[in-house]
Amino acid sequence: MNRHEVHLLQQISGYPALTITLPTHRTAPENTQDPIRVRNLVAEATSRLLGEFSKREIAPLLTRLEQLVESVEYRYALDGLVLFVNRDFSRAVRLPFPLAENVYVDETFRTRDLVFALNRTPRYWTLVLSEKPTRLYEGTREDLIEIQQDGFPLTHEGPGGAQSLPGGFGIKKSAYRDEYHRQFFRKVDAALKPFLADDPLPLAVVGVDRFLSFYQEVTDHKDSILTTLAGSHDKTSARELGKLVWPLVKTNLAENRKQVLAELDQAIGERKNVSTVGEVWRMAKEGRGRLLLVEQDFHYPAHVDESGLHIRPADDPAAPGVLGDAVDEIIEAVLTTQGRVVFMENGQLDAQQHITLILRY
Repeated sequence: MNRHEVHLLQQISGYPALTITLPTHRTAPENTQDPIRVRNLVAEATSRLLGEFSKREIAPLLTRLEQLVESVEYRYALDGLVLFVNRDFSRAVRLPFPLAENVYVDETFRTRDLVFALNRTPRYWTLVLSEKPTRLYEGTREDLIEIQQDGFPLTHEGPGGAQSLPGGFGIKKSAYRDEYHRQFFRKVDAALKPFLADDPLPLAVVGVDRFLSFYQEVTDHKDSILTTLAGSHDKTSARELGKLVWPLVKTNLAENRKQVLAELDQAIGERKNVSTVGEVWRMAKEGRGRLLLVEQDFHYPAHVDESGLHIRPADDPAAPGVLGDAVDEIIEAVLTTQGRVVFMENGQLDAQQHITLILRY
Protein backbone atom coordinates (compact mmCIF):
# COMPACT_ATOMS: atom_id res chain seq x y z
CA MET A 1 0.00 0.00 0.00
CA ASN A 2 1.71 3.16 -1.18
CA ARG A 3 0.73 6.82 -1.03
CA HIS A 4 -0.74 6.85 -4.54
CA GLU A 5 -3.08 3.97 -3.72
CA VAL A 6 -4.21 5.63 -0.49
CA HIS A 7 -5.05 8.81 -2.38
CA LEU A 8 -7.12 6.76 -4.83
CA LEU A 9 -9.01 5.19 -1.92
CA GLN A 10 -9.66 8.62 -0.44
CA GLN A 11 -11.22 9.82 -3.69
CA ILE A 12 -13.85 7.06 -3.71
CA SER A 13 -17.14 8.23 -2.25
CA GLY A 14 -20.75 7.16 -2.12
CA TYR A 15 -22.86 5.55 0.57
CA PRO A 16 -22.44 2.81 1.66
CA ALA A 17 -18.64 2.52 1.78
CA LEU A 18 -17.71 -0.38 4.07
CA THR A 19 -14.44 -0.57 6.00
CA ILE A 20 -13.59 -3.54 8.24
CA THR A 21 -10.50 -3.49 10.47
CA LEU A 22 -9.06 -6.20 12.71
CA PRO A 23 -5.81 -7.52 14.21
CA THR A 24 -4.20 -10.53 12.53
CA HIS A 25 -1.34 -12.83 13.45
CA ARG A 26 1.79 -13.94 11.62
CA THR A 27 2.24 -17.36 13.21
CA ALA A 28 0.33 -20.36 14.56
CA PRO A 29 -1.61 -21.09 16.64
CA GLU A 30 -2.97 -17.52 16.93
CA ASN A 31 -3.47 -17.12 13.18
CA THR A 32 -5.94 -20.00 13.07
CA GLN A 33 -8.51 -17.65 14.62
CA ASP A 34 -8.06 -14.89 12.02
CA PRO A 35 -10.51 -16.31 9.42
CA ILE A 36 -13.10 -16.71 12.17
CA ARG A 37 -12.66 -13.07 13.24
CA VAL A 38 -13.07 -11.94 9.64
CA ARG A 39 -16.25 -13.98 9.21
CA ASN A 40 -17.71 -12.59 12.44
CA LEU A 41 -17.05 -9.01 11.32
CA VAL A 42 -18.47 -9.74 7.88
CA ALA A 43 -21.62 -11.07 9.53
CA GLU A 44 -21.85 -7.88 11.62
CA ALA A 45 -21.36 -5.71 8.52
CA THR A 46 -23.96 -7.68 6.57
CA SER A 47 -26.49 -7.33 9.38
CA ARG A 48 -25.97 -3.56 9.56
CA LEU A 49 -26.31 -3.13 5.80
CA LEU A 50 -29.45 -5.28 5.61
CA GLY A 51 -30.91 -3.09 8.35
CA GLU A 52 -30.67 -0.10 5.96
CA PHE A 53 -31.07 -1.64 2.50
CA SER A 54 -33.05 -4.42 0.87
CA LYS A 55 -31.15 -7.58 -0.05
CA ARG A 56 -31.49 -6.72 -3.74
CA GLU A 57 -30.10 -3.19 -3.26
CA ILE A 58 -27.05 -4.34 -1.37
CA ALA A 59 -26.39 -7.59 -3.29
CA PRO A 60 -23.51 -6.20 -5.46
CA LEU A 61 -21.63 -5.03 -2.36
CA LEU A 62 -22.20 -8.28 -0.47
CA THR A 63 -21.02 -10.29 -3.47
CA ARG A 64 -17.83 -8.24 -3.68
CA LEU A 65 -17.33 -8.62 0.06
CA GLU A 66 -17.66 -12.39 -0.13
CA GLN A 67 -15.22 -12.61 -3.04
CA LEU A 68 -12.73 -10.39 -1.20
CA VAL A 69 -12.89 -12.52 1.95
CA GLU A 70 -12.32 -15.67 -0.11
CA SER A 71 -9.19 -14.10 -1.65
CA VAL A 72 -7.47 -13.24 1.65
CA GLU A 73 -4.29 -15.32 2.06
CA TYR A 74 -3.83 -15.66 5.81
CA ARG A 75 -0.42 -17.32 5.46
CA TYR A 76 0.95 -13.89 4.45
CA ALA A 77 -0.74 -12.03 7.32
CA LEU A 78 1.00 -9.18 9.10
CA ASP A 79 -0.37 -7.58 12.29
CA GLY A 80 -3.49 -5.91 10.94
CA LEU A 81 -5.97 -6.25 8.08
CA VAL A 82 -8.30 -3.70 6.46
CA LEU A 83 -11.09 -4.59 4.02
CA PHE A 84 -12.56 -1.86 1.80
CA VAL A 85 -15.74 -2.63 -0.16
CA ASN A 86 -18.48 -0.75 -1.98
CA ARG A 87 -20.72 -1.69 -4.88
CA ASP A 88 -17.98 -1.21 -7.47
CA PHE A 89 -14.69 -1.70 -5.61
CA SER A 90 -12.95 -4.00 -3.14
CA ARG A 91 -9.48 -4.12 -1.65
CA ALA A 92 -7.70 -5.90 1.22
CA VAL A 93 -4.67 -4.25 2.84
CA ARG A 94 -2.25 -5.84 5.29
CA LEU A 95 -0.64 -3.52 7.85
CA PRO A 96 2.42 -3.99 10.10
CA PHE A 97 0.65 -3.03 13.33
CA PRO A 98 -2.43 -4.37 15.13
CA LEU A 99 -5.84 -2.76 14.62
CA ALA A 100 -9.02 -2.76 16.68
CA GLU A 101 -11.92 -4.89 15.47
CA ASN A 102 -14.36 -2.46 13.88
CA VAL A 103 -16.96 -2.13 11.15
CA TYR A 104 -17.46 1.32 9.59
CA VAL A 105 -20.22 2.23 7.13
CA ASP A 106 -19.91 5.76 5.78
CA GLU A 107 -19.82 7.96 2.67
CA THR A 108 -16.09 7.31 2.29
CA PHE A 109 -13.63 4.61 3.29
CA ARG A 110 -11.88 4.97 6.64
CA THR A 111 -8.24 5.44 5.66
CA ARG A 112 -6.88 6.81 8.94
CA ASP A 113 -4.97 3.60 9.70
CA LEU A 114 -3.39 3.63 6.24
CA VAL A 115 -2.29 7.24 6.65
CA PHE A 116 -0.79 6.33 10.02
CA ALA A 117 1.09 3.42 8.41
CA LEU A 118 2.38 5.63 5.61
CA ASN A 119 3.47 8.46 7.87
CA ARG A 120 4.63 6.80 11.06
CA THR A 121 6.18 3.50 10.03
CA PRO A 122 9.65 3.26 8.46
CA ARG A 123 9.00 2.44 4.79
CA TYR A 124 11.27 2.08 1.80
CA TRP A 125 11.52 0.62 -1.68
CA THR A 126 13.75 -2.38 -2.41
CA LEU A 127 14.85 -2.98 -5.99
CA VAL A 128 16.36 -6.42 -6.70
CA LEU A 129 18.37 -6.26 -9.92
CA SER A 130 18.31 -9.43 -11.99
CA GLU A 131 17.87 -10.60 -15.56
CA LYS A 132 14.93 -12.85 -14.71
CA PRO A 133 13.33 -10.88 -13.30
CA THR A 134 14.12 -7.56 -11.63
CA ARG A 135 11.67 -7.18 -8.76
CA LEU A 136 10.40 -4.21 -6.78
CA TYR A 137 9.25 -4.46 -3.17
CA GLU A 138 7.61 -2.04 -0.79
CA GLY A 139 9.33 -2.44 2.57
CA THR A 140 8.01 -1.80 6.06
CA ARG A 141 10.69 -2.68 8.59
CA GLU A 142 11.51 -6.36 7.84
CA ASP A 143 8.35 -6.93 5.79
CA LEU A 144 8.67 -6.80 2.00
CA ILE A 145 5.65 -6.96 -0.29
CA GLU A 146 6.33 -7.45 -4.00
CA ILE A 147 4.92 -4.95 -6.47
CA GLN A 148 3.29 -6.74 -9.38
CA GLN A 149 1.94 -3.91 -11.49
CA ASP A 150 2.98 -1.09 -13.83
CA GLY A 151 5.78 -3.07 -15.44
CA PHE A 152 7.15 -4.99 -12.46
CA PRO A 153 8.59 -7.57 -12.39
CA LEU A 154 10.79 -6.92 -15.46
CA THR A 155 12.63 -9.63 -17.38
CA HIS A 156 15.63 -8.98 -19.63
CA GLU A 157 14.21 -10.17 -22.95
CA GLY A 158 16.97 -8.80 -25.21
CA PRO A 159 20.41 -10.11 -26.23
CA GLY A 160 22.36 -11.28 -23.23
CA GLY A 161 19.09 -12.07 -21.49
CA ALA A 162 16.39 -14.19 -23.09
CA GLN A 163 18.06 -13.80 -26.51
CA SER A 164 21.51 -14.94 -27.60
CA LEU A 165 24.30 -12.42 -28.00
CA PRO A 166 25.48 -11.63 -31.56
CA GLY A 167 28.38 -13.84 -32.65
CA GLY A 168 31.05 -13.93 -35.33
CA PHE A 169 34.72 -13.23 -35.79
CA GLY A 170 35.97 -10.20 -33.87
CA ILE A 171 32.76 -9.77 -31.87
CA LYS A 172 33.40 -8.95 -28.22
CA LYS A 173 30.45 -10.65 -26.59
CA SER A 174 31.22 -9.25 -23.16
CA ALA A 175 31.02 -5.67 -24.46
CA TYR A 176 27.68 -6.38 -26.15
CA ARG A 177 26.38 -8.13 -23.04
CA ASP A 178 27.32 -5.21 -20.82
CA GLU A 179 25.71 -2.63 -23.10
CA TYR A 180 22.48 -4.63 -23.33
CA HIS A 181 22.44 -4.89 -19.55
CA ARG A 182 22.78 -1.11 -19.30
CA GLN A 183 19.85 -0.74 -21.68
CA PHE A 184 17.79 -3.14 -19.60
CA PHE A 185 18.54 -1.30 -16.36
CA ARG A 186 17.58 1.99 -18.02
CA LYS A 187 14.16 0.39 -18.61
CA VAL A 188 14.08 -0.68 -14.98
CA ASP A 189 14.90 2.86 -13.87
CA ALA A 190 12.15 4.29 -16.09
CA ALA A 191 9.63 1.83 -14.62
CA LEU A 192 10.71 2.83 -11.11
CA LYS A 193 10.27 6.56 -11.74
CA PRO A 194 6.47 6.83 -11.18
CA PHE A 195 6.72 4.85 -7.94
CA LEU A 196 9.31 7.26 -6.53
CA ALA A 197 7.31 10.22 -7.80
CA ASP A 198 4.11 9.05 -6.08
CA ASP A 199 5.83 7.87 -2.91
CA PRO A 200 9.37 9.30 -2.56
CA LEU A 201 10.74 6.74 -0.12
CA PRO A 202 14.39 5.76 0.39
CA LEU A 203 15.60 3.10 -2.02
CA ALA A 204 17.61 -0.04 -1.23
CA VAL A 205 19.19 -1.66 -4.29
CA VAL A 206 20.15 -5.35 -4.29
CA GLY A 207 22.21 -7.24 -6.85
CA VAL A 208 25.56 -8.66 -7.84
CA ASP A 209 28.39 -6.13 -8.03
CA ARG A 210 28.27 -5.92 -11.84
CA PHE A 211 24.56 -5.12 -11.88
CA LEU A 212 24.90 -2.60 -9.06
CA SER A 213 27.64 -0.87 -11.04
CA PHE A 214 25.58 -0.76 -14.25
CA TYR A 215 22.57 0.59 -12.39
CA GLN A 216 24.61 3.31 -10.70
CA GLU A 217 25.80 4.38 -14.17
CA VAL A 218 22.33 4.75 -15.70
CA THR A 219 19.95 5.66 -12.87
CA ASP A 220 18.30 9.05 -12.54
CA HIS A 221 17.56 8.28 -8.88
CA LYS A 222 20.98 8.32 -7.22
CA ASP A 223 19.74 10.73 -4.55
CA SER A 224 17.06 8.23 -3.54
CA ILE A 225 19.47 5.33 -2.99
CA LEU A 226 19.89 4.88 0.74
CA THR A 227 21.84 1.63 0.77
CA THR A 228 22.89 -1.34 -1.37
CA LEU A 229 23.18 -5.07 -0.71
CA ALA A 230 25.66 -6.94 -2.90
CA GLY A 231 24.97 -10.53 -3.88
CA SER A 232 22.71 -12.73 -5.95
CA HIS A 233 19.23 -12.86 -4.44
CA ASP A 234 17.17 -14.11 -7.38
CA LYS A 235 15.77 -16.95 -5.28
CA THR A 236 15.74 -15.27 -1.88
CA SER A 237 12.22 -15.13 -0.44
CA ALA A 238 10.69 -11.78 0.48
CA ARG A 239 10.77 -12.77 4.16
CA GLU A 240 14.48 -13.63 4.12
CA LEU A 241 15.39 -10.65 1.94
CA GLY A 242 13.66 -8.29 4.36
CA LYS A 243 15.78 -9.63 7.20
CA LEU A 244 18.91 -8.77 5.20
CA VAL A 245 17.86 -5.36 3.89
CA TRP A 246 16.12 -3.84 6.92
CA PRO A 247 19.23 -3.64 9.18
CA LEU A 248 21.06 -1.74 6.40
CA VAL A 249 18.11 0.60 5.93
CA LYS A 250 17.76 1.14 9.68
CA THR A 251 21.45 2.02 10.09
CA ASN A 252 21.37 4.48 7.20
CA LEU A 253 18.16 6.11 8.41
CA ALA A 254 19.86 6.71 11.77
CA GLU A 255 22.79 8.32 9.96
CA ASN A 256 20.36 10.51 8.02
CA ARG A 257 18.90 11.76 11.28
CA LYS A 258 22.32 13.00 12.32
CA GLN A 259 22.66 14.85 9.04
CA VAL A 260 19.27 16.56 9.29
CA LEU A 261 20.08 17.80 12.80
CA ALA A 262 23.08 19.54 11.25
CA GLU A 263 20.72 21.01 8.61
CA LEU A 264 18.44 22.18 11.41
CA ASP A 265 21.31 23.95 13.20
CA GLN A 266 22.16 25.79 9.98
CA ALA A 267 18.51 26.70 9.35
CA ILE A 268 18.15 28.05 12.91
CA GLY A 269 21.23 30.21 12.36
CA GLU A 270 19.77 31.53 9.11
CA ARG A 271 16.27 31.93 10.63
CA LYS A 272 14.81 29.58 8.02
CA ASN A 273 12.80 27.35 10.31
CA VAL A 274 9.63 27.50 12.38
CA SER A 275 8.71 25.50 15.45
CA THR A 276 5.46 25.08 17.40
CA VAL A 277 2.82 23.02 15.69
CA GLY A 278 0.67 26.04 14.82
CA GLU A 279 3.41 27.80 12.84
CA VAL A 280 4.49 24.56 11.22
CA TRP A 281 0.88 23.89 10.17
CA ARG A 282 0.51 27.31 8.52
CA MET A 283 3.81 27.19 6.65
CA ALA A 284 3.21 23.62 5.50
CA LYS A 285 -0.24 24.56 4.17
CA GLU A 286 1.33 27.48 2.30
CA GLY A 287 3.78 25.09 0.61
CA ARG A 288 6.88 26.56 2.20
CA GLY A 289 8.17 23.38 3.85
CA ARG A 290 11.42 21.93 2.53
CA LEU A 291 12.18 19.51 5.39
CA LEU A 292 9.90 18.51 8.27
CA LEU A 293 11.42 17.03 11.41
CA VAL A 294 8.95 15.48 13.85
CA GLU A 295 9.29 13.14 16.82
CA GLN A 296 7.99 9.64 16.16
CA ASP A 297 5.20 9.65 18.75
CA PHE A 298 4.15 13.30 18.61
CA HIS A 299 0.39 13.73 17.97
CA TYR A 300 -1.76 16.84 18.13
CA PRO A 301 -5.59 16.73 18.04
CA ALA A 302 -6.79 20.12 16.85
CA HIS A 303 -9.59 22.47 15.92
CA VAL A 304 -9.06 24.10 12.50
CA ASP A 305 -10.44 27.58 11.77
CA GLU A 306 -12.47 28.47 8.68
CA SER A 307 -9.42 29.65 6.73
CA GLY A 308 -7.73 26.28 7.21
CA LEU A 309 -4.47 28.04 8.15
CA HIS A 310 -4.77 28.21 11.92
CA ILE A 311 -5.25 25.48 14.53
CA ARG A 312 -5.70 25.26 18.28
CA PRO A 313 -5.42 22.23 20.57
CA ALA A 314 -8.37 19.91 21.21
CA ASP A 315 -8.82 17.71 24.26
CA ASP A 316 -10.73 14.85 22.62
CA PRO A 317 -9.45 13.61 19.25
CA ALA A 318 -12.71 11.73 18.66
CA ALA A 319 -15.03 14.70 19.34
CA PRO A 320 -17.17 16.00 16.45
CA GLY A 321 -15.40 18.60 14.35
CA VAL A 322 -11.97 17.76 15.77
CA LEU A 323 -9.06 16.83 13.52
CA GLY A 324 -7.74 13.62 15.07
CA ASP A 325 -4.08 14.41 14.41
CA ALA A 326 -2.84 17.64 12.86
CA VAL A 327 0.64 16.14 12.59
CA ASP A 328 -0.49 13.62 9.98
CA GLU A 329 -2.10 16.47 8.00
CA ILE A 330 1.16 18.44 8.19
CA ILE A 331 3.11 15.44 6.93
CA GLU A 332 0.72 15.04 3.99
CA ALA A 333 0.96 18.75 3.15
CA VAL A 334 4.78 18.72 3.14
CA LEU A 335 4.97 15.58 1.00
CA THR A 336 2.35 16.88 -1.44
CA THR A 337 4.52 19.93 -2.10
CA GLN A 338 7.62 17.75 -2.67
CA GLY A 339 9.12 18.36 0.75
CA ARG A 340 10.89 15.73 2.86
CA VAL A 341 9.87 14.26 6.21
CA VAL A 342 12.27 12.76 8.75
CA PHE A 343 11.10 11.15 11.97
CA MET A 344 13.29 11.75 15.01
CA GLU A 345 13.59 9.82 18.25
CA ASN A 346 11.30 11.00 21.03
CA GLY A 347 12.98 13.83 22.95
CA GLN A 348 15.35 14.89 20.16
CA LEU A 349 13.24 17.95 19.37
CA ASP A 350 12.34 19.08 22.88
CA ALA A 351 13.74 22.55 22.18
CA GLN A 352 11.49 22.81 19.11
CA GLN A 353 8.37 21.55 20.94
CA HIS A 354 8.62 18.18 19.17
CA ILE A 355 8.23 19.45 15.60
CA THR A 356 10.03 21.88 13.31
CA LEU A 357 9.92 22.83 9.66
CA ILE A 358 12.90 23.99 7.61
CA LEU A 359 11.64 26.48 5.04
CA ARG A 360 12.30 26.89 1.36
CA TYR A 361 12.28 30.68 1.80
